[in-house]
This record gives sequence, structure tokens and C-alpha cells, in this order.
Amino acid sequence: MGKLANKVAVVTGASKGIGAGIAKGLAAEGAAVVVNYASSKEGAEKVVAEIVKNGGKAIAVQGSVAKADDVKRIFAETKKAYGRLDVLVNNAGVYEFSPLDAITEEQFHRIFNTNVLGLLQATQEAEKLFGEEGGSVINIGSAVTEIHPQASAVYTGTKGAVDAITRVLAKELGPKKIRVNAINPGMVETEGVHAAGFIGSDFQKNLEGQTPLGRIGQPDDITPIAVFLASQDSGWLTGELLVASGGLR
Repeated sequence: MGKLANKVAVVTGASKGIGAGIAKGLAAEGAAVVVNYASSKEGAEKVVAEIVKNGGKAIAVQGSVAKADDVKRIFAETKKAYGRLDVLVNNAGVYEFSPLDAITEEQFHRIFNTNVLGLLQATQEAEKLFGEEGGSVINIGSAVTEIHPQASAVYTGTKGAVDAITRVLAKELGPKKIRVNAINPGMVETEGVHAAGFIGSDFQKNLEGQTPLGRIGQPDDITPIAVFLASQDSGWLTGELLVASGGLR
């Protein structure tokens, strides 16, 4: 039996990258997983197929965490399929850098609506499904709140909010046995990071030069940390921000 046998987990933004890795990792430890996606149905179904092929349980559920009605539907589908919830991974996010003079009102709201409002809305609905045993909320923040890169004011602002919200909700939900922690990755090689043009760039080389372990991360570097936070191995941890950056500060 795995560490998460008979548990149910929702992973938002799980059609690719860090979210897909976490979904597969939780399933490998016995959890039934809801693989949420906003637009990439094909990617989400591929993750589900891999989980099922390996003997796990998973379903794909579409919905943007930035939209309240979508969030309600994600958790209604979770309840319909599995009847309960034990773990929420708030992974869905918009990753975009812009210098100060290029920031727009539309961009600000688009990034904050997913990265901050989406996290809050998903946690609101998850709280209703957690049982008397409580549960684990895992927020995916970012090491940008440690290194403050240029041209990231909006993105870093959202992740600073995630850090603060994690610690507020740890206190607020603790009496209900709901633990709230965050994983703050450094640069991780994902489809989104490739699309943003960071792989092979001077930005990547600069970060690696400052990283004690000398490389950027892979999704598999993050997955075991999420499994740890989802399981009772971390039962005495809440309100923690685990910077998973190879030592980059």
C-alpha cells in the first residue's frame, strides 16, 4: 500500500509540467487523482491514461480556476466521482515576465486571477469536501520571491501573495486539521518554460551559475516533495514554504 492509499487528490493545471508530474506521483502512491486542465484536454487525458495504465485511478476535469463557476464544477465532479477529498494541489498558474513599462491592466488581472484568486477559490471549495480527518493543501509558489528577478513585478507579486496566503490559511484552517504548505520551485524545465524561451538563454545560464547544485530543476525534483506534503509523513508541518531551487537564493 502506498502512502496515499484510499486518498483523493485534486491537482489544478495538471495537463503538463509540474502539475502532471505531481498528479502521476500522487497516483503512484495510491491516491485517486482529479487531473484538472483549463485548455489542454489532450494533455490531461494523456496524464490520466498513463496513471490508469500503471494501475492507478484518475479522471480529467476541465475548468479554469479563475472562474468561480468552473471551480464549483471541478469539485462537484470530484465529489460525484470519489465522494470525498483529502489533498488539493494548487498548481494552476500563469507564468509571464514583463518589464514595468510593458505591464497592462489586462495582464495584471489575468495573472492575479489565476495565480491568486484561483488558488483562493479552489481552496474554498476544497474545504467543503475535506472530512473530519482534515486534509492537505499544497500551494505551488515560486523561488522568485527569494531572488526577485527583473521584469517579474506582476508574476513575483502573485507568488508573494501565495506565500502570505499559505501562512494565513495555515492558521485559519488548522483547527479543522487542514494543513496548508507551499512548494516554491526554482526554474523547472517544463513546456511552459520552453515556450517562454528561457531554456538555453542567458537567464538560465545566470541562474545555474548562482545555484549551488549547478542546474535547473526537473518536474521529478518537485513531485516527491508534493507526495511528502500530501502524506502523513508531514503531519506536523503547516504554514511552511519549502524552497525547491537547488539552493538558489
